[in-house]
Amino acid sequence: MPPVGAATTPAHAATTPASDRTTAERLAARILGLLLPHRRASDPEFDVRPEHFPLQLAQLADFIAAGEPIVFTLPGFPCKSPNPAKVLGHLPDEGERLSLTFLDRLCAEIGHLHEPGAQILICSDGHIFGDLINVPDDHIDAYSDELTAMIAREGLGHLATFDLRAVLGDLPYDEKRARVHQQYAPTVEELREQVLTEEETLRLYRGITRFLTEDTVDFPGTRSALQRECRRRAYGVIQRSRAWGELIAEQHPRAVRLSIHPQPAGVSKFGIRLLEAADVWTTPWHSSVLHRPDGNWELLRSEEAQQRGRLVLRDGRPSHYEGHYESRYEGHTDGHTEDHTEIPTEGR
Repeated sequence: MPPVGAATTPAHAATTPASDRTTAERLAARILGLLLPHRRASDPEFDVRPEHFPLQLAQLADFIAAGEPIVFTLPGFPCKSPNPAKVLGHLPDEGERLSLTFLDRLCAEIGHLHEPGAQILICSDGHIFGDLINVPDDHIDAYSDELTAMIAREGLGHLATFDLRAVLGDLPYDEKRARVHQQYAPTVEELREQVLTEEETLRLYRGITRFLTEDTVDFPGTRSALQRECRRRAYGVIQRSRAWGELIAEQHPRAVRLSIHPQPAGVSKFGIRLLEAADVWTTPWHSSVLHRPDGNWELLRSEEAQQRGRLVLRDGRPSHYEGHYESRYEGHTDGHTEDHTEIPTEGR
């Protein structure tokens, strides 16, 4: 399988009836149908069908017609939240492992329909705004390196990673951030206007402000001062996120763009849900995983998951919480630690 984003020769063109554009478009609709059940939507009340996503259908059809692997880009997996009440540490854990496994399996399912297959490039964006979310660059490096190691260890051959180091090498991170911001970021004035006039940008601004407020620990000022500070930083995070998206589009212009944020139908980004959570904004890096007694996995704040299960270690590190039955463990909420070398597999 060629590297993600690399130019490919349509070696499978003879076996894929993709020279027929109509056939390619029909296959694109079937592939999009595989994504729809996992859509992270800002318009969940809308009964969507593949035809509501014309841009994605056209992008998929282009890969199919060329007999090439479909390439998706997914900005995300930046670093763990700095709030210890939400996460188990600063390294990827079971939440990331389950999410990456899901994405790899989704690519494999696409491969059953389109023989050249599909690949997802995980565009880890932690360094882009690490200074704004108060996460040190060495923690972000460690998170990104472990994410890459996890992909290799789990044999997730449809996935690859991409971060600032792939673009700007070993330059100091402050310089990397400044260069990307200067070249690609919108102005604060532009964003303020969009917040006032665009519902989606307003929703994003509020969501990021909430996360920044929750994730800021040991703030010396008042609650209102913290909220003002987080509103200011939210604009910076959106600026850098937009800049990162522009850079990715420049590096991978044909790729189908996925997003970990809720998205409406018909826009350039297709929102994708990684794991079950009550809040559509919750991600594995802002939470911990609870393995429920019914076999399903759920993203929760660590302090909440601890009340519903016991801590499980994987390779000597906190991994997730194993949920307990109320009747058997009634009143047992002390977060008892148990080291499992094998993790239960149901629900993955």
